[in-house]
Amino acid sequence: MQRKRGREVILGVTASIAIYKACEIVRRLRKEDFRVNVVMTREAEELIKPVVFQSLSGNKVFRGLFSEPEAWEIEHVALAEKAGLVLVAPATANIIAKAAAGICDDLLTCVICATRAPVLFCPAMNEQMYLNKITQGNIKELKELGYKFVEPRKGKLACGKEGIGCLAEVETIIKEVKKVL
Repeated sequence: MQRKRGREVILGVTASIAIYKACEIVRRLRKEDFRVNVVMTREAEELIKPVVFQSLSGNKVFRGLFSEPEAWEIEHVALAEKAGLVLVAPATANIIAKAAAGICDDLLTCVICATRAPVLFCPAMNEQMYLNKITQGNIKELKELGYKFVEPRKGKLACGKEGIGCLAEVETIIKEVKKVL
């Protein structure tokens, strides 16, 4: 079966406790007939092994900026070019700050910088980090540049307190992916 052009989602996975929901995002995107390529940050690998995403996506998981490519290509450029959408879920304050500043020091930030496809961030972090003026300024700046966001929800945070910063529900994220594409 030939896949429709633009149904290629690059899922950037960062080190948030909400990482387990990224597994469900991959599963749901596949069910909706999207092709999913996962790019993990090094820190995300401390929370979940790449083999989980490889099994769920049916594709190699992209991890390091300098890992040996299967074919001769500049990996971050190749990923950026084939993306119909770059979805960053969960998106930490760190990845949002790096994107806002144009920092390209890992594979995911290079893909974000190199793509012409829409980029959709789904923040997940502690409420104090999310509401921090710097984080809010970075989000505002990215939105002004055309980047899209699925706002976090209120709920029980990893620290045990209630507050805003929980990753949006998977259904909400999938709905936004379809809307953007």
